[in-house]
Amino acid sequence: MLRIEDTDRERSTDASIAAILESLEWLQITWDEGPFFQSRRTATYVAEVDRLLTAGKAYRCYCTTEELDAKRRAALAAGRKPAYDGTCRDLPAGDGASRPHTVRFRSPKDGETVIDDIVKGRVVFQNAEFDDLIILRTDGTPTYNFCVVVDDTEMRITHVLRGDDHLANTPRQILLYQALGAALPAFGHVPLILGTDKARLSKRHGAMAVTAYRDMGFLPDAVCNYLVRLGWSHGDQEIFSRAELIEKFNLEAIGKSAGVFDYEKMLWLNSHYLRALAPADLAAAARPFIARAGLAVPGDDAWLAQALATLQERAKTLVDLVEQAHFYLTAHVALDPAAAAKFLKPEIAPALRSLRDACATLDAWTVASLERAFEAVLAQHGLKLGKLAQPVRVAVTGTAASPGIFEVLHVLGRERTLARLDAALATLR
Repeated sequence: MLRIEDTDRERSTDASIAAILESLEWLQITWDEGPFFQSRRTATYVAEVDRLLTAGKAYRCYCTTEELDAKRRAALAAGRKPAYDGTCRDLPAGDGASRPHTVRFRSPKDGETVIDDIVKGRVVFQNAEFDDLIILRTDGTPTYNFCVVVDDTEMRITHVLRGDDHLANTPRQILLYQALGAALPAFGHVPLILGTDKARLSKRHGAMAVTAYRDMGFLPDAVCNYLVRLGWSHGDQEIFSRAELIEKFNLEAIGKSAGVFDYEKMLWLNSHYLRALAPADLAAAARPFIARAGLAVPGDDAWLAQALATLQERAKTLVDLVEQAHFYLTAHVALDPAAAAKFLKPEIAPALRSLRDACATLDAWTVASLERAFEAVLAQHGLKLGKLAQPVRVAVTGTAASPGIFEVLHVLGRERTLARLDAALATLR
């Protein structure tokens, strides 16, 4: 069930909600019911507020913002907690509904509230520590802590799992469940994620929107796997299919200490998922990144799958893959000056010319026939493979690093291979 908790009008913009839906859909985390929007359920919450008012479990508060600010300042000056002092708590109900007011929950002032937390264990709060929570604002809109309790009750939520920065909200919510006569869900507060420096995770550690990782070329299965493993474990196993996650996940194995977000480990995991993709799936995943880079695919889907498969073992992300595939996806390549200076020297020109001519006359353009052409030229000029393969690699890819030279030439095809060898030879004349 997907519930959009959008009671905060400033933070819950159309754009932020769209980002949530887009992120979940990309991660392939689907839902059976919803989305439900709290902003569209105000009438339900107001009816529950009225029920608490009628039962004497809530009351109207007429204190102005200025008065409340003054009370907070006075409390801080006196060394007290800046909690609401209950000025309106015991006013007669009367007919004050027409005056500007909020509605506050009448929190019990004695006893204790206990959370048997799935992750943290037993946590006890003294009720005297809580002031009377506002559950309905002056403008008639309900507040987050009240809305979630009403929703959890109506939607029959069994478990509430969230970051331990929400722990302070939970006893207040438990008191609201009790006031509404509702059964409590099980609560679990999981540790926050830290950066490698053990500080709370922030953008400088790589904490970005899910869609940012999508745009950086991560795969949804890799991101999902990494995030689950960040707060939960199953022995030493690191890589899980979705079916395995569903089968093996249990609440008992949720981590009790903070997980550390390691971008390099996430890259490693993503590279594993990239290597596992079928060539056709890899090509389909890469196409949007090829288009974004302004490159064109000079062949059909089968050709693209074949080209990318030669780079699959080396790439960490789809962006990385497309960058490495640049020489496949352009008509001409720019030679890396350092690589050209090292390998495209005048003395290699005769062997390079012989190879070019041998390639031009091949009956079939296959890996095997290309290997035989190389062998014949190497024997003719008394060279070892590396002495010829590296200059050819620089000529056809622009760099000194690439997949196997025979596979590269086979994918490039006869026409582009000959054109690039001719261009390299022209630089040597």
